[in-house]
Amino acid sequence: PETTADQRGILYPSRLPTFHREPVSEALADRVRWIWIPRWDLRRQRDRQEVLPFPACNLVVEPDGMALHGPTTSISYRELEGRGWAVGALLRPAAAGALCSPSLIRNSHRPLEDPDLRTAVADAMADSNTTRGGQRAASALADWLAQRTGPPQAMALIANKMEDVVAADRSVLRVDQLARRLDLSIRSLQRLCEKYISLPPLAVIDCYRLQEAAQRLREDPSVTVAQVAAELDYADHAHLTADFRRVLGFSPSQYRQQTISDRQALSDR
Repeated sequence: PETTADQRGILYPSRLPTFHREPVSEALADRVRWIWIPRWDLRRQRDRQEVLPFPACNLVVEPDGMALHGPTTSISYRELEGRGWAVGALLRPAAAGALCSPSLIRNSHRPLEDPDLRTAVADAMADSNTTRGGQRAASALADWLAQRTGPPQAMALIANKMEDVVAADRSVLRVDQLARRLDLSIRSLQRLCEKYISLPPLAVIDCYRLQEAAQRLREDPSVTVAQVAAELDYADHAHLTADFRRVLGFSPSQYRQQTISDRQALSDR
């Protein structure tokens, strides 16, 4: 299972603003993976943040509003400028359906309104002690989610288990393998994913595999694209390249070169 130190999905770590994740209580861990908090101060420049999101929903509170963001089928990006912050919760499948059907917000988002929560988070983020402020903001968001989601039902917990298996076991590469691990029929697995994630099972598997491929290319300059493809059981490097282009919009080699350039620029500062 992922931890708050998990770097999957963060395509360009050196470009990140001040960013950290807060763990959630054991009582809430079946509904929220972690709470993430970026802060930025870009008075003289703009910064494009690109991520390959987890196949999941995020609840995000910002100074100008809050929204539930659905699962995406491609790279996600945002242009940051000025000063700002966000406080977001990466939701487990068991929690997403309690707030909104994921199928209604796939590749989209739904604005939510709760003035009390927004005020509590904003007040916390204004704390002169940023560590304490982040913890207060995370606590406010966690309490709000705990009140509105409730203990998950049995099928929701199976959806969580499905996510855990895919995230942790790289040997699970096909839908039939995943169905067997969960003791489900393929059709039941498909229905489970549709209800709790709104992505097909294979899309969930492929998302984690692409995240890991990007991480390997980013963190180990000595490994070749062909080696990464073999490690992750792609038929060959051409199939990995095709998936990269389809989801991220560029090739693995182009991605690696950009991460190398980013590290060089950071060391030159």
